[in-house]
Amino acid sequence: MTTIRIAVLFTNFGPYHLARIKALNKWCSHIGWEVIGIELARSEQEYAWRIELEQLSFPIISVTLNQLEQVRLEQIVGSLYKVLSKINPDVLAIAGYGRPAMLATLLWGIWKRKPTILFSATHEHDAKRFAWTEILKSLIIKPYRAALVGGKKQKQYLIKLGMAADSIFLGYNTVDNEKFHPNKLKALPCPVNQPYFLAINRFVPKKNLSFLLHAYAKYRQLAGTYAWDLVICGDGSMRVELENQIINLNLDEIVHLPGFLQQDELLPYFTHASCFIHASTHEQWGLVVNEAMAAGLPVLVSNRCGCFEDLVVEGINGFGFDPNNNQQLTNLMIKVSSGEIDLEHMSQAALEHIQKFSPDYFAQGLIQAVEYAVTH
Repeated sequence: MTTIRIAVLFTNFGPYHLARIKALNKWCSHIGWEVIGIELARSEQEYAWRIELEQLSFPIISVTLNQLEQVRLEQIVGSLYKVLSKINPDVLAIAGYGRPAMLATLLWGIWKRKPTILFSATHEHDAKRFAWTEILKSLIIKPYRAALVGGKKQKQYLIKLGMAADSIFLGYNTVDNEKFHPNKLKALPCPVNQPYFLAINRFVPKKNLSFLLHAYAKYRQLAGTYAWDLVICGDGSMRVELENQIINLNLDEIVHLPGFLQQDELLPYFTHASCFIHASTHEQWGLVVNEAMAAGLPVLVSNRCGCFEDLVVEGINGFGFDPNNNQQLTNLMIKVSSGEIDLEHMSQAALEHIQKFSPDYFAQGLIQAVEYAVTH
């Protein structure tokens, strides 16, 4: 196949995106393709990542160096169109259709007759659906030649919206597994001097942290002397509310809130945790579950998370639970920490399973999507 220049557009490049595009560039270099990353802004309010983009073997272009929320849409789109016209990609891979700038990129692709590929992590049950919005989405996705999605639920949703099944490829939702490998992290100092459950979330309602705390409080009452502590990393609008709940439940000595941490700062918490919990009421995917499994942690995952069907093998590398049933979660905490589960075996199973979901998986899936897009 002839040389193809692929432009990969994200809102802004965080650790996940950088790992994926590095793998893509590695694979594309073998077949003579060119990769260019584009981000709408160097930072955004919702995800306060701090990563360096220097010393890469391929370019990543920031449409603006300001925080995204501080720049008017017309300025973003105007600058984005200048970037696209300058680099003149053969194929556009676009992260979602929810942001107006992403839709503007799709329109540019239609105008310039460039094949477009949709990155999608959404599934049918990650939000309330309305008939008119589903019709609108069906119209929006029609111009895309192909899609790269996280897993089974995400593929099923795009098929329901009208995209051909053979144009949808898997591998979107991956992280840098090697960065979290327990062999690389075991020398890091332990941040908590007790066995502990770990959760990492933005402190917002859908993360269901109040539910988690109630389930944990019941667990402490029932577990007795073998009870583990709980660490919840993150920050957000619900922090004061959660702090008050912790005090009211008399958990302030055993629930730890280290705050928002950059990825490198999270590594000691991953490596020394005994089990990971993700309790969201709804979630497109839940990449933090990938990270936990890459660190070799058994996982307890809400069955409403988009990753559940693909990542959790019930009883082998973890367990699922109903995020509205805190007794179910309490029982799983007791089960995992009681000694009746072979945690070492479950840890190894988590580590082995997540290797299928690597940045190389993303690269291979996107290359397949590009090949499909340019030939259909």
